[in-house]
Amino acid sequence: MRVGVVIPAAGIGKRMGSTVSKQFLDLAGEPVLIRTLRIFDSHPAVGHIVLAVREEEQEAVESLLARHGFDPGRVLLTKGGEERQESVFQGLKRVNAEWVLVHDAVRPFVTQKNIDELLKAVQETGAAILAVPVKDTVKQVSPAGYVEKTLERSRLWAVQTPQAFSRALLLEAHAKGAQADLPATDDAMLAEALGVSVKVVRGDYANLKLTTPEDLVLAEAIWKMRRSADDQSGTRV
Repeated sequence: MRVGVVIPAAGIGKRMGSTVSKQFLDLAGEPVLIRTLRIFDSHPAVGHIVLAVREEEQEAVESLLARHGFDPGRVLLTKGGEERQESVFQGLKRVNAEWVLVHDAVRPFVTQKNIDELLKAVQETGAAILAVPVKDTVKQVSPAGYVEKTLERSRLWAVQTPQAFSRALLLEAHAKGAQADLPATDDAMLAEALGVSVKVVRGDYANLKLTTPEDLVLAEAIWKMRRSADDQSGTRV
């Protein structure tokens, strides 16, 4: 299976409240981005990774990748856009594979097992995403701040990444989305707009996206928990 990975990493992350872009923040001694990249760089199905970064950060990212031993022929850089959607589209154009995974730069805890299950599903359907059932009761609220209705929790899932697609399908979805000026918070929305059925693969609650300062605290706890479990089993993180 020939798989390319697109990782949009051109965001600033205003909600993190840091002067440093959140993908470069430290997690247990290494930048979050490096920990995320290692997951895919070590997966046997992944042929190459395209990293979309801000133009002014490209030189610094090249140096960072070199320091951590990444092959420049395997981890490719491209110019990111103002919005995530544009960054993914630019990265997608550089993918040379039948299948593509799109993953958030600041989700450093996705597992190899999750990726395996997602790749199996996408070969059957052409589009598949990771998600987990919502734990909390969810209310639909009016602009004025009043509850309009309570949504049926048993049918609600919180979407994660990576998301997996046929490259040809996702290219068409992004092209038509750009043409129609259709805003999308994830790539599955663009596939859905084509009428594509997207398969949901159950993910892991630990597959956290680092968005706010509180998430960094949770990330450190997840890292320590996994490190402890790996030490006990004799494997490495």
